[in-house]
Amino acid sequence: MTSLDIQISVEEGPWPSEAELLSLSERVLGASAEFLQREEKQPFPKMPPEVSLVFTDDASIREINAEWRSQDKPTNVLSFPAFPVTPGKMPGPMLGDIILAHETLVREANDLGKPFDEHLTHLLVHGFLHLFGYDHLDESDAERMESLETRILAGLGLSDPYGDSDPV
Repeated sequence: MTSLDIQISVEEGPWPSEAELLSLSERVLGASAEFLQREEKQPFPKMPPEVSLVFTDDASIREINAEWRSQDKPTNVLSFPAFPVTPGKMPGPMLGDIILAHETLVREANDLGKPFDEHLTHLLVHGFLHLFGYDHLDESDAERMESLETRILAGLGLSDPYGDSDPV
């Protein structure tokens, strides 16, 4: 079993308790790590690598998105790998940061007709894959990343979040 050192910070927004977020994150990211190790032969350091989760609001993530991605708008999730990683290569002791915005997640979950926890689960998986070098900048990479997300989520008992949509 692959273990992770998950650090949580609830900064803004009406998120569930830190204990609930940690429990969900351990289950979701643990399953994601095990999947990557088993199915993608992703190596992991001997010591559990650290991943930082920041739970915030639209205003905060908008500032971060504007500063780091030159996109002056809120988004659902941002990932910042601590070190450049190529899928399948050994990551460092710190995987990086995943930042999630509450209002955007609630809005998207409602628009999709999905429970909040399911959408949060999907975005945790999505953000985690970014920390390992997966991306969706072109169609080929998007198809690969979405396939991994779908398979990880299926292992967690959740349906394909993309359905019949084209890769983003």
